[in-house]
Parts: sequence; C-alpha cells; structure tokens
Amino acid sequence: MSDGHDGAYESGGGRVPAPGQERTFAALPPSQGRGFARTWWGQAWLKALEDTALDGQQLKKGRRFAREGRVGAVSVRPGRITAMVRDGDASTYRSDVLLQELSEADWERFLGMAVERAGHIAALLDREMPPHLVEDAAAAGVELLPGIGDLDPECTCDAWDHCPHTAALCYQVARLLDQDPFVLLLMRGRGERRLLDELQIRIAARAEGHGPVGPADPADGAADAQADDGGVRADEAFAAQDILPPLPAPAPLPPEPGPAPSLDTETEPQAGIDPAALEMLATDAAARAHRMLAEALSPGHEQQPPPVGLTPQQDAVRLVAEARPPSWIAKRLAAGSERRQAELDAAVRAWRYGGAAALAVLEEEWTPGPEDLARARARLAGAWEESERPRLRAAGNRWTAVDGGVQLRYGRDGRWWPYRKESGRWAPAGPADDDPAAALGGFDVADD
Repeated sequence: MSDGHDGAYESGGGRVPAPGQERTFAALPPSQGRGFARTWWGQAWLKALEDTALDGQQLKKGRRFAREGRVGAVSVRPGRITAMVRDGDASTYRSDVLLQELSEADWERFLGMAVERAGHIAALLDREMPPHLVEDAAAAGVELLPGIGDLDPECTCDAWDHCPHTAALCYQVARLLDQDPFVLLLMRGRGERRLLDELQIRIAARAEGHGPVGPADPADGAADAQADDGGVRADEAFAAQDILPPLPAPAPLPPEPGPAPSLDTETEPQAGIDPAALEMLATDAAARAHRMLAEALSPGHEQQPPPVGLTPQQDAVRLVAEARPPSWIAKRLAAGSERRQAELDAAVRAWRYGGAAALAVLEEEWTPGPEDLARARARLAGAWEESERPRLRAAGNRWTAVDGGVQLRYGRDGRWWPYRKESGRWAPAGPADDDPAAALGGFDVADD
C-alpha cells in the first residue's frame, strides 16, 4: 500500500486530490474459500452493492473476478474508488465506483460528535467501526455507510449498471474496509491525517475551555448531557492520548519554597488552635512540596519506586528534625507520638543521620536470619586485621564492644550504624556505612 497521488487515474477521475487525500492499495492475490467481508461494516458495504445492482449474474461474475485476482491496484479518493480490472478474454477495463462525499456541515457534525466520546476515536485508531459510532453519527444527521443506490458505477466497458468489473472492484474494497475503516472515511471526503488533525484541534479547544469548535448543532446538547451525567470512561480517556496535543514542558523549579501565610490576625484564636504551630506546618508543607517537585523534575525520576508513607509517629520525628520548631511545639509532638522528651531527642538525632531507616535502627531490635547473620559476620571478620579487631558481643542485630561504650547496629538494608552510650542510654553517633570499620572509624558524637 502507498499513500499519495497516483497519476495513472487522473484522466477520468475529476480533480487531482490534495496530498494525503488519495491512497493506493496494491493488487490483492487470488483468494479462494473465504468471504470478502468479515466485519459488520464490510458486510454493510456489500449489502449496499447487492441492493443496488439490478443483475445478480453480473455480481456473481464480479465475485469470481475478485477471487481470481483480476483487480489491479485500487486507488481510493474522496468520492471515488478506481482500479483496472481484467476481463475473462484478457481485456482490461478501467472501473470506477462513485460515493457522494459528506458536506462540510456533515463533517462538522461528525467531528463534534466524535470529540464528545473518546471511545469513538479510540475505535477508529484501533481500525474498528463499532455500531454505536455509526448510530451516533446517524443521530447527528451523518450517514457514513452507503445505502441502496449510493454506489454509482462507471466502467470503460460502457455498461450502464454495475458490471462484473465494478462489482469486482467493490468486492475487493470490502476486503480493504475490513482492515481499515479509514478507507470509508476517505471516500466520504477526509483522509486519516486530516481527520485526526481536525479532531486534535477540537479536543485542544475543549481542554482550553473554548467549547466546541464549528457550528452548533442541536445534537450537541444531548451529547453534553450524556457526558456530564456519567463522566468519561477511563479507557476512553486513555485512548484519546494518541491524538491529544503534547503536554507543555514542566514549569521551572522555583529557587526556594514559597513563604507560609501569616496567621497573625490580631484576634484571639479558638481554644486548641496554635497559630505558630499552623505556620510551622505550612512552612514544612511548602518545603516538602519544593523538594518533591525537584525530585520529580530530576532525570530518571519516573523509574524510581514511590516513597513509602510515614506513620504519624515517624512524621512527628521528621517535623522536629527538619522544621526545628520551638520547644513548646516539640513537646506537643513528643506527647502526640507517645515519646518522652529524651526519646524524641534521640529519635531526632537518628533522623538527621539517616531518615526513616536510621529511626528504625534506633527503635527496632530484630534478629537477622541465617543468611543475613552469615553476611554480617563475614563483613565484621573482614573489616579489621586480626590484631586490630575489637571484641564484640552480639545480641540480635547489635554488636557491642566489650572494652568500650560503642555499638554497631546492623540495619535491614545491610548497612552498619554507630552508637555510643550517653547517660546510660545508647544514642545514634553517626551515619551508616557499608563497612563496619568505617562506621566506627568515622565516629561522630557531636550533638548537632
């Protein structure tokens, strides 16, 4: 198959079609033992032929010619299909079948109907013509499929009605229609590219709030009501992406988060409302939104798994660690997260060293399975020379130095976290490291 203008059919076919308004299909090979149309719209095409032709014997011969592969390349243009057909005596005749093009007003109604229901567009893109598309078009006053008397024959054999040559051409076109209903729409006056471009313009106009493009039609009100009461089906909305205009480029990242609104209204707040705490939450929300936008705009972000949500207890620690609220707000967060102040202080320190993973190491004690335990012991054994290796006592995922107040904790992600005993409690002392010796070697006990 090729698209474009084929000069072989210019002389008797009227005006030269515009670019993209003609398709030429290569001759199909002989076909035995199968019908010419399997789809309902292909069968409707053949019914129009058989209802129009006056001589059934001419149709029978035409079917035989088509099965024997006597129909040459088929040219499809608005209002006309053309092919050279070989007769039984080896003579060749130019055969044309004419179908009335839709008017501009018809196309406006069809396009307006199609954009109201994305499923119509999806079906066409899938090379389908569901009955509801044809029915909705008919309800809008547009007849897509031909009816009795609509297929007008012309042949150089000088027959005045359908002859075997025009019949053979129609049977062959039924096979083409089975594969691509855009062939019918081209006959009616619109090529695929032009039709999709016009649909895209209308969809873009609707998305921008400009309403329907083109003359209003009474049928539009019914379509609007149908769209409004049930919304748009998910599969229809998804299918429309193939003809929607590309999304605009993302807006640039602001240099910093926006400021929180001031809640100082010079009026007493209601009981239980703390304006300063609300301002802190707003500031934190702006900072998180800025960070999330920066991550979303970074290359490869779409390949990353979504982050795991925090529990209220974890988020309370994050708020204190990142927002650094006044002490009275920190006390409320400690109480709300069911921690004493000393416990919250340790949790905040852990968070600043490594976020939720560090907090889990602080608050969870677990026993590594055989594989994890073997891996941890191997890392410990290889981390120091024999003479330098500290004496460590294991309990669960914690290895405590016998000769000093330091501890290594093994995280579920396979990293090592240093701890130091302070005032009789184990406290986070630094960030994690894959190497247990490096975790202890970079020991940082400064209180930040």
